Amino acid sequence: MIDLHIQNVATAFGLTLFAGLATGIGSALAFFAKPTNTKFLSVSLGFSAGVMLYVSMIEIFFKAKIALAAEWGDRLGYWATTVAFFAGMAMIALIDKLVPSFENPHEIHDVSEMEETKKAREFQKLHRMGLFTALAIAIHNFPEGLATFAAALKEPGLGIAIAVAIAIHNVPEGIAVSIPIFYATGSRRKAFCYSFLSGISEPIGALIGFFVLWKFMNNITFGLLFAAVAGIMVFIALDELLPSAQKFGQHHLSIYGLITGMAVMALSLLLFV
Repeated sequence: MIDLHIQNVATAFGLTLFAGLATGIGSALAFFAKPTNTKFLSVSLGFSAGVMLYVSMIEIFFKAKIALAAEWGDRLGYWATTVAFFAGMAMIALIDKLVPSFENPHEIHDVSEMEETKKAREFQKLHRMGLFTALAIAIHNFPEGLATFAAALKEPGLGIAIAVAIAIHNVPEGIAVSIPIFYATGSRRKAFCYSFLSGISEPIGALIGFFVLWKFMNNITFGLLFAAVAGIMVFIALDELLPSAQKFGQHHLSIYGLITGMAVMALSLLLFV
């Protein structure tokens, strides 16, 4: 039985808030970036793609499979995870198709057109990309916040360890949101705010999940949600982040950024071990 003393709840919420707002550390990089430095943009977008690919395929999908296998067995649980993963991809692809082509962030224009329009459309696409990324990370952070909150309620020491680990791997997620927004709008304030909002979903998820969804939050709900979010994040990384990273800079710069993003996320996840 979870202890619901006010002090315990306050401590658990404080830890969740700390973990979620760590995205702001990553978004602070926008304050040091120059809008004209497209090489930095290319590396940063590649970095963001690496972060999202690694965390989706290594952490989120894996956790979803464990949760569903615990309820339905290894075979059926694996099938359910896989179906939910591709359902997430299908959902974000459908949303993408419903966006009018003249605003669609995935319709690539050639270099001459970019010069003629002063890259206005390309940077508009970056803005939309940043919003998609922020939404995907916010959805991912929602159940993550609930998990941190619940762990801290049950065992404060475990809650601290989880909160610190999540905070560290939220830093590169903050970069993934803030850099596209900054280059699209030129506004450091907007870049920081969107990144902040994606992180604040973690403590919001803790409160809403605990007081509203607690009775419905089980391994099946958690597993299906996480698998779908993994699919969404992989689609965004492959369809938006990586192509844009290569478009705004040299091919190798985007790949170096991707590998670095994977390595940073891998190191942050090792804190869970």
